[in-house]
Amino acid sequence: MRVLAVDPGLTRCGVGVVDGVPGRKLSLVDVGVIRTPSGDPTPKRLVAVEDEMRQWFARHRPEAVAIERVFADTNVSTVMGTAQVTGIVMIIAERLGLPVTLHTPTEVKAAVSGSGRADKAQVTTMVTRLLGLDTPPRPADAADALALAICHVWRGGTQSRLEEARLEVLARTGNRGSGIPRRVPPGAAPPVQRLRAASNQPTRTTRSHPGAQPR
Repeated sequence: MRVLAVDPGLTRCGVGVVDGVPGRKLSLVDVGVIRTPSGDPTPKRLVAVEDEMRQWFARHRPEAVAIERVFADTNVSTVMGTAQVTGIVMIIAERLGLPVTLHTPTEVKAAVSGSGRADKAQVTTMVTRLLGLDTPPRPADAADALALAICHVWRGGTQSRLEEARLEVLARTGNRGSGIPRRVPPGAAPPVQRLRAASNQPTRTTRSHPGAQPR
């Protein structure tokens, strides 16, 4: 799976592309930082970010997109710029039909270093080791983007496959219900195992829900 990850920011926007699957060695595809002059009008800066971001998508053709989740703090202008860049990335991904996942900073730190309280130096060190790099990625925005990509490969990839398995089961059984995903109770068998078990049981006649439309 190829993941394009974005550490959003209007002045510095970290972008990292990583190939990998859970349980196997990861490989760096590309990493960089999109910069815009702080003195330029915001609309002009956003257009510059969009233009460069589109080039990243076209050049690397990712299969999934990961973005760091925005959190409000005392610096409102920084939060606004980060949110605006996040929106741009989401729009590009949506137009290309790519799945987008938001990961919190704590989630990323825990996935990469094993601790949700790891500092930037620790995260950068682990990113360097996990990707087998000769030198740590710089600046911090680049390292953060790669950490985000690694987190998504390890966590988001697994979640995506579980969701695909769930949808496959629903498609085979025709039990789409209300369309609202249901959580598997603790200790219950995974969807595929439940489907196999059900196939060994005597066939039961089911009733259509009142008001259901013929398929």
